[in-house]
Amino acid sequence: MSKVIVAYWSQTGNTEAMADAIAKGIEEAGKQPEVLEVSKVSFEDLKEATGFAMGCPSMGVEELEESEMEPFVQEVEKFVSGKNIALFGSYGWGDGEWMRNWEERMTSAGANLVDGKGLICQEAPDDTVLDELKKLGKKLASI
Repeated sequence: MSKVIVAYWSQTGNTEAMADAIAKGIEEAGKQPEVLEVSKVSFEDLKEATGFAMGCPSMGVEELEESEMEPFVQEVEKFVSGKNIALFGSYGWGDGEWMRNWEERMTSAGANLVDGKGLICQEAPDDTVLDELKKLGKKLASI
């Protein structure tokens, strides 16, 4: 059983719950999820992976969290070309500009986005969003 990394940063627990839902989908697809806070992720493991998931909520003026997630994403941009990735996160206000910007960064770096876009929800994920996240995890695991 091969593993699929789900890297996330969460302040309130909403994005962590989203990461756990993706992990359930990965498991249902027959692979082993490894759900890790970004501070605990090995870049070497990500470099070796054919795909992985990254999650972060919108912070400030619709941007990624600056102290841990932004430096993490900057490093990932260096080696993400050709990899299949899933992006996800939650937000409290705005229209999702932060996710559109993140999608653009990853595709410009050569990543293939699962479903062609990130998956976002406002505040805590409800059952519908959790089901969508499980489906996203299954798709990621099957690529």
